[in-house]
Amino acid sequence: MSEDDPKQRLKELEARIAAAKADKGAKPHQEEHYSQANIAWRMVTELVAGLGIGFGIGYGLDSLMGTLPWFMVLFTFLGFAAGIKVMMRTANEIQAAKLAEQAGEDTREKDGD
Repeated sequence: MSEDDPKQRLKELEARIAAAKADKGAKPHQEEHYSQANIAWRMVTELVAGLGIGFGIGYGLDSLMGTLPWFMVLFTFLGFAAGIKVMMRTANEIQAAKLAEQAGEDTREKDGD
């Protein structure tokens, strides 16, 4: 009996390890984390691009017209507003995608019952 007991326990342990490995699979929590980080960087990039483009246009106009601070300040604010608008559009797209995904999950749960 003492020889069978360790062998049986080892088989049970191997079965539990295999089940745990199959259960974790693709690690969805980590994938979700990276997806959220990508979204955050996308939004930051959109804001910075709006600011940079607005600053560039304003500085260019000021250099041409000799009114150094005015157009630069104006177009920097306009670039900031455009960056915020693009960020909000991105947030709405992401929210719509999440809601559609949740609706699909809810539909699958109802079909499974």
